[in-house]
Amino acid sequence: MNVSRTPRRRGSAWAAVTLAAVLGGSAVVLPQSAAATSPRQASVDSAVLDAVAAGEESRFFVVLKDRADLSGARRAKGHGARTKAAFEALRTEAADSQRPLRAFLDRRKVGYESYWIANTLLVTTADQSLVEELAARADVASIVEEQTYRLDGVEAASQAAAPTEAGTDADAAADVTPEWGVADIKADQVWDQYGDRGEGIVIADIDSGVQYDHPALVGAYRGNLGDGSFSHDYNWYDPTGQCGTGGTPCDNNGHGTHVMGTMAGAGGVGVAPGATWIAAKGCESSSCSDASLLAAGQWILAPTDRNGRNPRPDLAPDIVNNSWGGGDTTFYQEIVEAWNSAGIFEAFAAGNDGDGVTCSTSHAPGSQAPSYGVGAYDSTGKIASFSGFGPSLVDGSAKPNISAPGVGIRSTWPGSAYKAISGTSMATPHVAGAVALLWSEAPSLIGDIDATRALLNGSARDVDDTHCGGTAGRNNVWGEGKLDILGAVDAAPHTAAVVTGRVTDGATGAGIGGVSVKAAGGSVSRTVTTAADGSYRLTLPAGSYTLTLGGYGYNGASESGYEVVAGGDTTKDFALDAVPHHAVSGTVLDVTGRPLPGATVQVAGAPVPAVTTDAAGRFTVPDVAEGAFTLTTAPAAPVLCNGSAAQPLTVDGDEAATVRLPNRTDAAGTYSCAPVASSWIAGSTKVSLTGDEDATTVALPFPVKHYGVTYTSASVTTNGLVNFLAPHLGDYANTALPAAARPNGVVAAFWDDLVLDKKSGVQTATTGAPGARRFAIVWNNAAFVAAPSVRISFEAVFDEATGAITLQYKGIGSHPLQQGASATTGIENQAGTDGLGHSFDSAVLGDATAIRFTPKGA
Repeated sequence: MNVSRTPRRRGSAWAAVTLAAVLGGSAVVLPQSAAATSPRQASVDSAVLDAVAAGEESRFFVVLKDRADLSGARRAKGHGARTKAAFEALRTEAADSQRPLRAFLDRRKVGYESYWIANTLLVTTADQSLVEELAARADVASIVEEQTYRLDGVEAASQAAAPTEAGTDADAAADVTPEWGVADIKADQVWDQYGDRGEGIVIADIDSGVQYDHPALVGAYRGNLGDGSFSHDYNWYDPTGQCGTGGTPCDNNGHGTHVMGTMAGAGGVGVAPGATWIAAKGCESSSCSDASLLAAGQWILAPTDRNGRNPRPDLAPDIVNNSWGGGDTTFYQEIVEAWNSAGIFEAFAAGNDGDGVTCSTSHAPGSQAPSYGVGAYDSTGKIASFSGFGPSLVDGSAKPNISAPGVGIRSTWPGSAYKAISGTSMATPHVAGAVALLWSEAPSLIGDIDATRALLNGSARDVDDTHCGGTAGRNNVWGEGKLDILGAVDAAPHTAAVVTGRVTDGATGAGIGGVSVKAAGGSVSRTVTTAADGSYRLTLPAGSYTLTLGGYGYNGASESGYEVVAGGDTTKDFALDAVPHHAVSGTVLDVTGRPLPGATVQVAGAPVPAVTTDAAGRFTVPDVAEGAFTLTTAPAAPVLCNGSAAQPLTVDGDEAATVRLPNRTDAAGTYSCAPVASSWIAGSTKVSLTGDEDATTVALPFPVKHYGVTYTSASVTTNGLVNFLAPHLGDYANTALPAAARPNGVVAAFWDDLVLDKKSGVQTATTGAPGARRFAIVWNNAAFVAAPSVRISFEAVFDEATGAITLQYKGIGSHPLQQGASATTGIENQAGTDGLGHSFDSAVLGDATAIRFTPKGA
């Protein structure tokens, strides 16, 4: 029998989260218990040493000494150029400096996950000698255990007691009553006096996720195509996997939705309702893991598609909010400095561990000198009883940097609702939204972190409280004082001009909402979307621009050489002509070329509903406007080896399209999957493997490369697994692949609860000549623990010439267990972070089924 796979360990919380000394270098402040066996060795967390000394598994970060040179990013001009330079420098340094360490771990058959933004690898092991060898390496700076944290009690109590009310559809430009915090920082006065609501600025947060279609948020989501459809690639990222594999945003806690509403929500809840937002789910639910936060930090600098591929640093946000923090031994500083070098402004919560009196209660990352930490106060103007104070326990710096409203903050909540909660988590997005207002009105400040902080600091309203040190103008309770964004905007360099206008239907004169208006000139590129009445607003530095417009159902428009003079506000209207509509029809074929029923077909970029293919694989989308789109197709579950397709579609009449789905790949594109003709190899050499939950090691007749690592032996189990990392896996129930929990680095030929009795066994066989050999591991007549009279035969075949892995099945009948109803088939990498699962608990296998996993380039 078997038990559940060991769950992945998680950590951290909304208002009490940190990366515990993961991002190191000289900035790491190690606890007194950290140990090193000699001055030349890396420091090692005592928790890691204690665990492996007891033979227990430890999950830790190996932090390298080398750091990327980010000076080129700081010198680059323009948002896209700076983010690209930072991304390339960080990724190149990590690839070069991690190569020897990765080779060492590969030789030791140890899985790991690599991070380029902090130059660190996440490793799991119970091997004490391995930890000692890692600590002795000249390229390793420190070894730090992954941490876990609880949800902050102050914030949890506020959430539980807070009332909930129904949401409403609010317009960012409407005459609305601002929430008390929005009014207190004078954001509404910036709206009125400058006509500035944050247009053209992209805000992000790392949090629990976002209800992207909340009525107060959906209009500002960058993934909203403005026509009823959405594109989540590059606009949403979920390294936790909690939102499923479809790539659709979710929030299983509420915190992230609340925070985003305070930044960019419509209807008076948001500071910058005209800004655009994107989000990364760096926290699993009420806790956050260091691994997810690191992955989210990378994505902020270089957003990717839903599979974590094809990074686009040019699509990085301008601002990122981090309403989490806690602990005193952290080096998230590496990520902060990477973001800042790229011109991305960050704001961090100071933490909710204060009691209104005690000093040094602020926690990292918000308490670190490079971070812009935010404290909280209430509607009466008093500092919140929970707000963290300085001086910092990490580096002695004065904290917080500034304070903002954080008690009884009403904002958006999942379920299209609203809720009032409290915390420095609620104060921080006031600051992030305020920077969006500042940068929208004064675009010369975009990316200038020092000048922006100076304006926020200089305009803040002083509060004299020096009981934790400092002065009346700058102290460890309030920082620089209360946020005043009107004062900051007033003091900003007003060297730009505002271009306003209206986009209308050329025939009817009606305003057209959802039209993108882009201005590009030199290193400046700003894009806004028209409101429902067709109005738009762009703030641009002096210069010459090309204005480009595009919207569904209309011909686009472009005008080059549009001159903008500092202080010379202008009006520019456009009239667009509507285009005809047509039908799009076709057939969807699976990877074998057969018609595929149940596939979902959508014209991305068109506000028309998706359709489903019929029994013959046919589909029709009856009403699509002329234009250029993407035709997307996704197979129905179980997807098996069918990938999703996306192909260009130009509609200039009735269109017919044939869509053949590609072979599905893992996230990195390392392996692809395809059904093939079975070519069964009979076993000839008996493997000493019997009974229940047994495993043994077999020698491979030729080197086998699995996810880039070459092996000469493998472990084989009674439960249908081939494993390259551990000689004996232990007792695990099957799960979908990939999964970070152990076992990792597996080939799941038929992973189920099986037993080998006198009627069954495992054999191996090698066929072919050297250079073109095939090696088979064959399970014959294995019995199911759940139904001992039911049998199955299957095998995993390794191909010497191509590196492909083929899984083959024989004698499968009508019983669901034989067909895979409780089994996993597929492959997984050594860290459990990527893989290609063919099936999981699905009765999809048949007699003579064969599935081949082929490496890229084979």
